[in-house]
Amino acid sequence: MSVVKINVLTVPREQRETLEKRFASRAHAVESSDGFEWFELLRPVEGTDDYLVYTRWRDEASFQAWMEGPMKAAHQGGADGGERPKPAAGGSTVWSFEVVQQAAPTGA
Repeated sequence: MSVVKINVLTVPREQRETLEKRFASRAHAVESSDGFEWFELLRPVEGTDDYLVYTRWRDEASFQAWMEGPMKAAHQGGADGGERPKPAAGGSTVWSFEVVQQAAPTGA
């Protein structure tokens, strides 16, 4: 059964561009991970400063393997091995869900 992970990132308005650039610079870093199914970075439009990072995985084990491997490596140190840049988000919470129903558009 697929699992969905939503990372809720509290990002002050002045840090939005920084956050989006960092995600863009790591584009395609997750797509080749075993068990990966989907990714979306959702920018808040109104009423909140929280970005949502939506990922979908084949199972919990696939997500955990990515967290302990590629994701952990991507968040350690600077690109040239120097000091790690200051986080763009002021807080982070991960929500976890199992997919119990789904629908897709029917062919036209």
